[in-house]
Amino acid sequence: MTTVVRICICGDEGTGKSSLIAALVKDTFVSNKIQSVLPQITIPPTPGHENVTTTVVDTSARPQDRTTLRKEIRKCNVIMLVYSDHYSYERVALFWMPYFRSLGVNVPVVLCANKSDLTGDGNAAQVLEEEMLPVMAEFREIDSCIRTSAKEGRNVIEVFWLCQKAVTHPIAPLYDHKENQLKPACADALRRVFYLCDKDQDGYLNDKEMHEFQAKSFDKPLLPEELENIKAVVSKAVPTCNISKGLDLQGFLQLNKLYAEKGRHETIWIILRKHHYTDSLSLEDGFLQPKLDVPEYASTELSPAGYRFFMDLFLTFDKDNDGGLNDQELAALFAPTPGLPPSWVETSFPSSTVRNEAGHITLQGWLAQWSMTTFLEPKTTLEYLAYLGFEGPNARDSTTAALKITKPRKRRRRPGRVDRNVVLCYVLGSSASGKSTLLNAFLNRPFDALYHPTIKPRRAVNSVELGGGKQCYLILEELGELEPAILENQAKLDACDLICYAYDSSDPDSFSHIVELRKRYPQLDELPAIYTALKADCDKTTQRSELQPDAYTAALNMSAPLHVSVTWHSISELFVALAEAATNPSMAFPKTEEPPDRTSLYMALGATTCAALAAFMIWRRSTSSM
Repeated sequence: MTTVVRICICGDEGTGKSSLIAALVKDTFVSNKIQSVLPQITIPPTPGHENVTTTVVDTSARPQDRTTLRKEIRKCNVIMLVYSDHYSYERVALFWMPYFRSLGVNVPVVLCANKSDLTGDGNAAQVLEEEMLPVMAEFREIDSCIRTSAKEGRNVIEVFWLCQKAVTHPIAPLYDHKENQLKPACADALRRVFYLCDKDQDGYLNDKEMHEFQAKSFDKPLLPEELENIKAVVSKAVPTCNISKGLDLQGFLQLNKLYAEKGRHETIWIILRKHHYTDSLSLEDGFLQPKLDVPEYASTELSPAGYRFFMDLFLTFDKDNDGGLNDQELAALFAPTPGLPPSWVETSFPSSTVRNEAGHITLQGWLAQWSMTTFLEPKTTLEYLAYLGFEGPNARDSTTAALKITKPRKRRRRPGRVDRNVVLCYVLGSSASGKSTLLNAFLNRPFDALYHPTIKPRRAVNSVELGGGKQCYLILEELGELEPAILENQAKLDACDLICYAYDSSDPDSFSHIVELRKRYPQLDELPAIYTALKADCDKTTQRSELQPDAYTAALNMSAPLHVSVTWHSISELFVALAEAATNPSMAFPKTEEPPDRTSLYMALGATTCAALAAFMIWRRSTSSM
């Protein structure tokens, strides 16, 4: 919200512009003659109110002062246009408003009918209707209007407050006077607020949800009579609304439309700003992208709070309780967001994760997909946590409470597990070696004998249960035609936890691709690796390579290739082996020769030393006693 407001007071000579300023400063009417143009004054923020500093600039309407007037109008945030009689009122439409438009300024105007003490109170409403409303209808930049009297102190503070409010809580972004409707951006923002407050997603804000909405938006409880008044107003405005169930979306939008029409648009702004909207009705950058520092060689994962949020989200929107989110349920879930994340669209979501027989993403696949997104692009996860209304255990928590940062792992050859629950494995191998089929098997897809070459990189993510009941999320990625670019990118290799070298055991030319790959990219030796012989259900053939796969891995002091087939139930053992190697990388590097065991020698030397020391002590005592 704007924290500095500059008010330019305009109007014909003798309308009481300077008297209004003097009455504001002195808190009383100044009857003595005052100078025609008062110096600029600055009003500091009022304690307990919004943190807004207000600058008030007086101006002259004389032709010789027109240059200064133009400069001040162009510098201001809001114009207070003062008139006091029929002549100066006519000049509002004939001169002042067209003049402001000719300068190209786009600021709100507050219309002030001063010297109301001269007209009396009896016809105040009639004057308001006959004078102000027609000119407001003609010039939509007029934000509000008010009758004042500097002499009687009537609405002096209020008119300056209206000017301040016209800047800090502008009506223009919220309401279209010509169409008598909330503007689309405002309606979209309020729809998202309704969505976030409708916790059970039944389409109504029940009494409990209304109380929570009131507490979040206005930091005060909603009194029973206030709630009943809201229901009565909505029932009258929207007769079709079933208010017994609560406030539906149409009623919620109608209620806010009434606030705008009655000049209470600051209420709408309070609601929107409490939900992190800016003056342009976009969500705050700091809210969508909070600061998140990820050290080198570390990674990001969902925290328990993050997993719980996405699990609750899935269960809430699985309306038919079939264990999957269909297209309609996904559309409803992503309604308050810009849609599916771009990376999901590019990878043909949900083909990258677990689906049920109907092709709908399951809870297991849903959590796996967000685990992969958080690992690869944590900023996307943070952005969607904000869109979807994540709230941490504490009210002040940002969306970063849904994430955790793992310990950096730089020395992969050091024995021991790494502190990671999400790991990335590149699957490298020749064309038609079975990489895509392996990814399909990982996602429990049926075997397809038809060959489909992979052009773009493709990922598959699923959970894997390790020894001891520990679970981790394994991301398998085949690189497609981008393989050379990715393998030459050190940052991409640093993010990778494991290489799976896959070859077709029935194709004699398949293994040589791995040999050439390791020669071309020696940096791959810095990553743990597992060798895998695919299509083990076919006839094994001799590889056209200097060394056969078993001899090749033996020369590297590494385990022999695992022989697997996607048609075997034992294929799951490969995924466990990959996950184990990724979380315990030292076991997937060449094994070093064990040093000879000298424990017995050290024990013998220790015993001999102790015996010699004891004999020496005995000899010393015997010689000293002689």
